[in-house]
Amino acid sequence: MNASKILQQLMQQAGGSQKGSSGVNVKGMLEGLSRQLGGGGSDQRSGQTGSSSGFDMKSLLGGGAMGLLVGSKRGRSMGGKALKYGAIAGVGMLAWKAWQNSQAANNQPATSNDAEGERVDVLSGEIQERRSLELLQAMIMAARADGHIDEQEQVLITEQIDALGADQEMHNWVERQLKAPLDAEALAREADSPQAAREMYLMSVAVTDDQNPMERAWLDQLAQALKLTPDVTKELEHQAQQAG
Repeated sequence: MNASKILQQLMQQAGGSQKGSSGVNVKGMLEGLSRQLGGGGSDQRSGQTGSSSGFDMKSLLGGGAMGLLVGSKRGRSMGGKALKYGAIAGVGMLAWKAWQNSQAANNQPATSNDAEGERVDVLSGEIQERRSLELLQAMIMAARADGHIDEQEQVLITEQIDALGADQEMHNWVERQLKAPLDAEALAREADSPQAAREMYLMSVAVTDDQNPMERAWLDQLAQALKLTPDVTKELEHQAQQAG
């Protein structure tokens, strides 16, 4: 599986500083997707799909998997404050900063990386691959938390991730994640370190709207399952908002 490659490209898309692997300008494409979603609202509400809903599949392929994950929810603006792209782009550093800030606020000594785990951006090899899978799984589950990713959108997301260079094993894994039951406890068991737990939660915050009751409930369940303290979760959410 090549999860680390896919995650890195999604993080680059979120940062908006680089183009996708196909040369698509990600920011421009996301803005276009926003207009498409807005323009197709009445068709989506009536249950119609395909071209009638305003989706141009060819224009979306190759750069917008992350955009679909965080922007496919009906009625949500792609440019809204709920979409925290900066938190995705800098998930490792921001999760570590949140931990340091929470420690300082409670007058606790800083702990070493050995105790807390390394950031995703400094990992390599099999450990990086495993962490990447954890974060992708967290992202997909969070994006599904309000129940609004339908079968058509599942197909689109899978196609987009394929366009980023997913191998067959990765393709199959994504398809399974898009259909698997939402289980915060099972997801939390995948965390390989405290830092991984913080990154998983931050990634989840980045693709959810905490004003949506279903998504807020998912975040609360996940925080509990990951055994994150209220101080840490508050700081993680603050970092996500600040990153924008």
